[in-house]
Amino acid sequence: MTRTARHTICRACHAQCALLAEVEDGRPVKLYGDKDNPIYHGFSCIKGRELAAYHTAPSRLLRSLKRGADGALAPIGSGALIEDMADRIAAIVDRHGPRAVALYIGTHGYNNFASSAFANAFMDAIGSPMKFTSVTIDQPGKAVSLMLHGPWLAGAPTIEHWDVLTLIGSNPIVSMNGGLGMNPARQLHRARQRGMKLVVIDPRRTDCAEQADLHLAVRPGEDAPVLAAIARLLIEDGACDHAFVAAEADGLAALRAAVASFTPEMAGQRAGLEPDQIRAAARMIGQARRGAFSAGTGPNMAGHGNLVEYFVKVLTTLRGFWRREGDVVANPGVLIKPAPAIAASPGPGKAWDLGVDLRVRGLSQCAAGLPTAGLAEEILTPGEGQVKALIVLGGNPVLAWPDQIKTVEAMKALDLLVCFDPRLSATAKLAHYVVAPKLPLEVCGPTALNEMVGNFGPGWGYHRPYAQWAEPLTEPPYGADVLEEWQVFHGLATRLGLTLQITPSSLLDPAEAAVNRTTVPPGAPLEAHDVWAMLLKGSPVPFEAVRRAEAGQLFERPEVRVQPKPAGWAGRLDIGSAPMMDELRAIAAEAPPAADPFPFRLISRRMRDVLNSSWHEHDKLRRQHATNPAFLNPADMAALGLADGDIVEIESGRAAIRGVAQAADDVRTGCVSMTHAWGGAPGEDDDPRIAGANTGRLTAVDRDFDPYTGMPRMSAIPVRLKAISLS
Repeated sequence: MTRTARHTICRACHAQCALLAEVEDGRPVKLYGDKDNPIYHGFSCIKGRELAAYHTAPSRLLRSLKRGADGALAPIGSGALIEDMADRIAAIVDRHGPRAVALYIGTHGYNNFASSAFANAFMDAIGSPMKFTSVTIDQPGKAVSLMLHGPWLAGAPTIEHWDVLTLIGSNPIVSMNGGLGMNPARQLHRARQRGMKLVVIDPRRTDCAEQADLHLAVRPGEDAPVLAAIARLLIEDGACDHAFVAAEADGLAALRAAVASFTPEMAGQRAGLEPDQIRAAARMIGQARRGAFSAGTGPNMAGHGNLVEYFVKVLTTLRGFWRREGDVVANPGVLIKPAPAIAASPGPGKAWDLGVDLRVRGLSQCAAGLPTAGLAEEILTPGEGQVKALIVLGGNPVLAWPDQIKTVEAMKALDLLVCFDPRLSATAKLAHYVVAPKLPLEVCGPTALNEMVGNFGPGWGYHRPYAQWAEPLTEPPYGADVLEEWQVFHGLATRLGLTLQITPSSLLDPAEAAVNRTTVPPGAPLEAHDVWAMLLKGSPVPFEAVRRAEAGQLFERPEVRVQPKPAGWAGRLDIGSAPMMDELRAIAAEAPPAADPFPFRLISRRMRDVLNSSWHEHDKLRRQHATNPAFLNPADMAALGLADGDIVEIESGRAAIRGVAQAADDVRTGCVSMTHAWGGAPGEDDDPRIAGANTGRLTAVDRDFDPYTGMPRMSAIPVRLKAISLS
């Protein structure tokens, strides 16, 4: 047997690392990082190296499933599946209207742009605006704050120019994105050797905090007061870039007034920090010539997420940490056409009330999309506009959404639940149809997703004009009847006689993207390369050139420099947005907490070997943790009388779950740190040593929620703990 080496792209997460695969008899038998790759330099993680194993896992679905009259799921052929689903969707639309059909795209629904593009086009074709994504339950504050502050069209300098990096609840060494770019450990090592300072604000001593010059072990949920205090100190000490602020921003007076009460002493008392720690952080940031700020999932989920992300941008503006006229744009784009590099801002825009209203809690479409935290209520609330059908693409609502109790009730109430899932996940177990898709090594695709997320902020995406294309490495297993997700939506449209309008993913300007849509009539023959040509239409480097980059390469691009602000330009950044200043004043006015019946705070975390809610049964991913432990500081373990492996009950104001206690001295006292998206539905996970525990069960969507994104606390959840035994 002869082994050949093939290049491919990991699609286990958004980082899309470059891999080499050893292929034998048409099957990949070993994957590892490509040391010759100019961006990743051989980096890979266990999730990517095990990508081939998921394709042949015993739990993989090789045929789609349909729930029969007896309530059981049974195999169904692809053709019959599409016909059945289309007929049921048509009946629901005829009876209840297009709004009765909703779409939810989860994290894995974005790993293949073709899937999400055709799913959205199908929803447009049936006339439903009910399109939800994981963005509004992960880091929605990034989009909301961008509109409140206004984008800086020139963007931010790349990591080689930073003198300081401040990470707020972000640990890129494990999450692979959000502050350090590709191969994050290597990037951080090189930056530290160069002299870059690192400030980490996090309740845990994370991998990044271990290497920090300053670690502020903040009390969960108190990031905003600490950032406000840093802003106050920068203004007081004259450490702002006053020339930049005067020329490009409004709202300094409003900001100064709103942060006035956030002294280091006040913020320190709230956050459990010494005031001098906050002063030291402000001094380190204030002395840097250039730098960056990046916030992660934790503070976005911990309450005041929009405000935290807003301060990320405000502090960047106060220090003038943006590219300026004449600066070279490190990545002028390969697959994604960026905004024009101008040293200016179009100014703030509308961040919510964007045209589609929900029927619950006064929620509406915000800059991050429709509030997913309101979707379960939309399903359960009777009346005109009630959601009767839900299509889930690349997600697992039962384990990933907040308020698991209400989520499960909603899934069971649907007239039609369709899940695209390669395994029988907790949500798929409740579905009427489970669509078995092809897996990453069986499909073609480029690194467009990682290039696109470069727009999230400093340290995201590629810092250089890089792209890679991957052809399929293998065919589905013998006897399998699986399709790419886009084929299913194309098939549904054909069955219903609908024309799809496919919007290019490469064009970020909505008007330009609309002009360049491709019309796909019912029954039009399509191959995967045709689809990607549609999606990459108008990309800075032509699609055919990118298709030749199977090893991954840096593309020669004309040098792009930041252009000056045109004469008469009116747009300005806003560092004193009224809603954010009002939220800050409300925090300052809060009364000191009384005796807390829930004295602990449950905080979210990532585990290096975990692939969201998928493939937890895979042995090599379980080598470190076979469950999602309840990590506790040893002092708290002792006080509760717990030892490693003991069972602890974790109770919130909503519900209780059971976790497996494990001592971790990197966790702040008063905290319990757990990975979400584990466990099963209520009643299916009585023993947390087997299935883990679902932290989403502890939250209620209609309590303590953000008024714009609808998100309740999914981290910094008030809980109380007690040791229990399992019979």
